[in-house]
Amino acid sequence: MAETNILGLQDQFGCPICLDLLKDPVTILCGHTFCMVCINGCWDQEDQKGVYSCPQCRQTFTPRPVVSKNAVLAEVMEKLMIEHQARRPAHCSTVTEECDICTGKKSKAIKSCLVCLASFCETHLQPHYESPAFKKHKLVEASRRLQEQICSQHDKLLEVYCCNDQQCICMLCMLHEHKGHDTVSAAEASAEKKKQLLKTQRKCQQRILDREKEHQELSEAVEFYERSAQKAVQESERIFTELIRSIERRRCEVTALIRAQEKAAVSRAEEVMKQLEQEIAEMKRRDSELEELSHTDPIHFLQSFRSLLDIPGSADVHSIELSPFLSLEDVTAFVSQLRDKVEKFCCQEFRMVSNAVKEIQIIPLPEPKSREEFLQYSCQFTLDPDTVNKHLCLSERNTVVTCSETPQSYSVHPDRFDYYLQVLCTESVCGRCYWELEWSGHHGVSIAVSYKNISRKGKGTECLFGRNDQSWRLFCYPSCYSFRHIKKEIKIPVMPSSSRIGVYVDHRAGTLSFYSVSDTMKLLHRVHTTFTQPLYPGFVVCKGSAIKL
Repeated sequence: MAETNILGLQDQFGCPICLDLLKDPVTILCGHTFCMVCINGCWDQEDQKGVYSCPQCRQTFTPRPVVSKNAVLAEVMEKLMIEHQARRPAHCSTVTEECDICTGKKSKAIKSCLVCLASFCETHLQPHYESPAFKKHKLVEASRRLQEQICSQHDKLLEVYCCNDQQCICMLCMLHEHKGHDTVSAAEASAEKKKQLLKTQRKCQQRILDREKEHQELSEAVEFYERSAQKAVQESERIFTELIRSIERRRCEVTALIRAQEKAAVSRAEEVMKQLEQEIAEMKRRDSELEELSHTDPIHFLQSFRSLLDIPGSADVHSIELSPFLSLEDVTAFVSQLRDKVEKFCCQEFRMVSNAVKEIQIIPLPEPKSREEFLQYSCQFTLDPDTVNKHLCLSERNTVVTCSETPQSYSVHPDRFDYYLQVLCTESVCGRCYWELEWSGHHGVSIAVSYKNISRKGKGTECLFGRNDQSWRLFCYPSCYSFRHIKKEIKIPVMPSSSRIGVYVDHRAGTLSFYSVSDTMKLLHRVHTTFTQPLYPGFVVCKGSAIKL
């Protein structure tokens, strides 16, 4: 805020030449005000012309006006300078320059002469103000870098600026090496450049304020998201714990019911078994008696026959409906159905929860520009041997794929592409991800990203990268590029100049970009969509072609 106030004061009380707060302010005839040193320096360079002009409005004066310090404004500026110096940061303070003339203890230099190439204190500076011999010497603020203001070729003061070559020159340079060039005085050029500098500085300061505001807003958003996420996790844990306890109670109740049924059935069966055992014992005893009776004499047999003829009564066991084996398959089937229904319900509800989470808006980060920035998101991928077509050959630890006329002896696998010359990577893409590859071959290759559930069997379009809603595909030929998704094919008006391709994915932002990589990153094609599943890099390799990750 203090710096902003000083900039405001510079607008009102700044010198149009040096763009700093006015020092020894003088007001010339047209009404504009400058530092005394600044206006004298400008007019010193116009002495040869004999016509003097205002650096701001270009009004001319003849002869050279006599300037005198504006005492009222000087007093105001002195107070502003004190405030300005008090508010300047410590690191902005300058190193004190010492007088080159003083012997013994050096006094502080207040001015430097570009003709004498020396710095003077207030005492030793007086001859430059009083003696006519020093009248045309140019005085500037005390500086240690005086030699930098002298032409290295002619040992003359650098007082002219060449607009063509964008450099400071001396008068001899202007007459020889830079003859005919567009030139202005160094002071005028400095004033114009300082205006540009001030604009840039203000833009920079405004950018700082904007970025600080954005940083603060993002910081508050992150803090809010963290609190919300923690609260959501705690509530989810509590609800799932209650759900698990409820299911556990139901499990205990079902178990208790089954055990109760088991106990009742076993108890009844044991009771019937006891009755049967008693009846069997009685029948065995009667059988023994009958056997014994059959071996007696006829008289005894006839006398006893009637009493043993009747068989004792038996329990009606047929009225008890009891299977030989205890079976509760109906209960098991019911519990299985209950499990399936709960899982189906949970899946449906989880989609709603997941969609609710995805609806939280996060400000997307800008896409990287340079290769160094892209490589910050670099990911390593390997080709999946379970998906590779039998006419594709993998090598170098599954990072190189080539086309082979001889079928490979791959095992039968449901994930293998059985018709198209395609292969997917083992790893999926999540978040921000960047990878590069080298390709070769006269018949070209295709670089794709695909959902994992893309079809693998047959020669329908549902299996071919770029011909369905499951995949996106860039064709790379020696003479051209093209991009395809479903039925839409886009010809890319770029001639291939590099065999290295970079692929950048921002899954959350729904961005897919393909770049030609050489000394620079050249965008080939960019897609903006919504990715609903994890993406897997995939490739199509034609006869005589190869890809190396």
